Amino acid sequence: MTDPNQQTDTAQFRSLLRSFAFDPGLIADHLLGQEHLARVIDQEIPRAHARIFTPLITLATFLAQILSDDHSCQAALDRLLAWRAARGLPPASTDTGGYCKARQRLPETILPRLARETADRIGDQVPETWLWQGRRVILVDGSAVSMPDTAENQAAYPQPSIQKAGCGFPVARIVVLIALATGVVLDAAIGRCGGKLTGESTLLRGLHERLKQDDIVLADRYYCSYFEVALLKAQGVDLVTRQNVGRTVDFRRGRRLGKDDHLVEWARPQRASWMDKGVYATIPETLTARELRVRVGQRGFRTRVLIVVTTLLEAGSFSHAELAGLYRARWHVELDLRSIKLTLQMDVLRCKTPEMVRKELWGHLLISNLIRGVMAESARRHGVLPRRLSFQGARQMLEGFRAELNGASPEAVEGLIAAQLRMMSKLTVGGRPDRYEPRVRKRRAKAYPLMQMPRKRSKKLMAKAG
Repeated sequence: MTDPNQQTDTAQFRSLLRSFAFDPGLIADHLLGQEHLARVIDQEIPRAHARIFTPLITLATFLAQILSDDHSCQAALDRLLAWRAARGLPPASTDTGGYCKARQRLPETILPRLARETADRIGDQVPETWLWQGRRVILVDGSAVSMPDTAENQAAYPQPSIQKAGCGFPVARIVVLIALATGVVLDAAIGRCGGKLTGESTLLRGLHERLKQDDIVLADRYYCSYFEVALLKAQGVDLVTRQNVGRTVDFRRGRRLGKDDHLVEWARPQRASWMDKGVYATIPETLTARELRVRVGQRGFRTRVLIVVTTLLEAGSFSHAELAGLYRARWHVELDLRSIKLTLQMDVLRCKTPEMVRKELWGHLLISNLIRGVMAESARRHGVLPRRLSFQGARQMLEGFRAELNGASPEAVEGLIAAQLRMMSKLTVGGRPDRYEPRVRKRRAKAYPLMQMPRKRSKKLMAKAG
């Protein structure tokens, strides 16, 4: 039997999303359906008797906080207080302590689960014309995020060793899997930035289970290793990457497939320290790889020649030009990470404990996927590719329609959503494949010196000097 309190809570969640972020009608049917969301909450969160900050209310407020330009807890709470006042609900305290404690009570598993399931639902609706030769291409890359300098964060994600104690900030390394077709984040791994088994390759191996047979992984040269290729091939996954600088390339050797295109045999290296002996025994002693020399003719580009390595060996099915074009699409992952880190302000997280940092990180990824899902729906309805649409433009469009959708009658909502998706399909990014810019900044930074000692010690010295 359905819990009536849960139905009321879910209805409030949808009302909060409409008031704070975007109309749930945009996402309810295929991303965060009411029944699906209620089932996830029931499985992930134990029964609670909170009067104000129920799990769904807390979740909606948390997501709106991440989507907002003002990420403060006070602004998030103020929006909730206004929502309650507008509906004649009893007033709540203006102190953020209750809300912050409610966020801490949210299980760490719920946001990752919602982000992954949202990505899967978007992927299930991708038309074949959005794929590369009918196959899903997964972008892989790593990045880093900063967070407040607290003892708990420093213990979990220490600051870089080159920084003086008390003068830096904890930094976490992340590796993401992003669908080339839609830009949604399929999964992510987070870890420390230093120490053994903390590199991007280690984090990627923890994400292998999210890859499917016939996927194509598109990555930079950091991931070009014998073991990575072998492990992916064992799953039926192909790899397109750039050649590692440590491997010699000689196009006079191997089996020639065409100009600047040949097959070579790689020999298995010695067992890596992280690899179990049993796993090492399953790795083949040799691998066949395809190497292509790609010449960059555009003026202004730093790289003039690069070597692309792939396990797509059939020259008749995958031409030199097609693979070169596919590798060029790898740059989308840089833009996608920039959109999440800068547009959604994930580059500097705000939470003061590792558990909340991870929740905040996954909250950003979920919000990004929800926006990408709306972009995909707009693209599907109006015959464009999601990659042609602006992420920031979509976010602004959602915000621009929010107030009107919030005040519209049920009969008018469908028309407003259709208009919103139609207008969103017009917010395309410029087609500038050969654009290049100098890597310099015009606006000067403030002329303050960098911190060279902890702030407490610096203040003591200032007080002593009078």
